[in-house]
Amino acid sequence: MLLRKQTVWLLTMLSLVAVLSVYYITSPQETTVNQETESGNGGDSGNADQSTVVSNETSDSAFEAMRMDLNDVRSKEKEELTAKVASSELSEEERVDAHEQIEQLDELSTKEDMLESMIIALGYKDALVRADNHQIQITVKAEKPNPEAANKIIQMVTKEIGKTNAVAVEFQPEK
Repeated sequence: MLLRKQTVWLLTMLSLVAVLSVYYITSPQETTVNQETESGNGGDSGNADQSTVVSNETSDSAFEAMRMDLNDVRSKEKEELTAKVASSELSEEERVDAHEQIEQLDELSTKEDMLESMIIALGYKDALVRADNHQIQITVKAEKPNPEAANKIIQMVTKEIGKTNAVAVEFQPEK
């Protein structure tokens, strides 16, 4: 019975990794194309538009690099926990605990993606949400820092996630 549960769990995790990989591979290209077309249509001089596109691509790549680093760290954690779950040397309680930790990591990742989508839906160019069990760090790409907007984001996060120890909002300027 345990073997079947592990097999179902493993297949679920692999499909989740595949879906997230496709999402992250396709997402940066679409964002860059949208920003190039917006920058190209709205400026008065060609040189100003080109410098804007370059800085947007740089900050986009910084956001994507942070996302990839976070995914790498979580993947390594999941691999270690998966090894614990598959280990016959550990007690049943330790394996169940490792499985619960994997589920928590998946849930946390899903919540981060959902919050990023909600923040972008508020009208921001991009958002990056990094969460752990005690703190949520949010970086938002906006024209200028706005305390009212930060408060609105914090309230939205608190409503969606529940009470957390700390929510920090940082605004990264668009250029």
